Amino acid sequence: MTYVIAEPCVDVLDKACVEECPVNCIYDGGQMMYIHPDECVDCGACEPLCPVEAIFFEDDLPEEWAGYLQANADFFDGPESSDATPVPVSAR
Repeated sequence: MTYVIAEPCVDVLDKACVEECPVNCIYDGGQMMYIHPDECVDCGACEPLCPVEAIFFEDDLPEEWAGYLQANADFFDGPESSDATPVPVSAR
């Protein structure tokens, strides 16, 4: 299980979630942020800080945004993952 960032994050990129992530598993994908499913430790620290309420525990992801679970996983399996890097501490 993991946390997932959904549609409300698109074009927002607030990054408040990044500041709280203890394992640095939130990545800037250009148009939105992504949580690496293999790095997330399911602590939930990021969820309450999201100003647009875009972060959900996998099992709580609203049906209307169900596709974002796969989109988050695909981001790290696709060619765009080569450009993905965690947001550095200095940018938080």
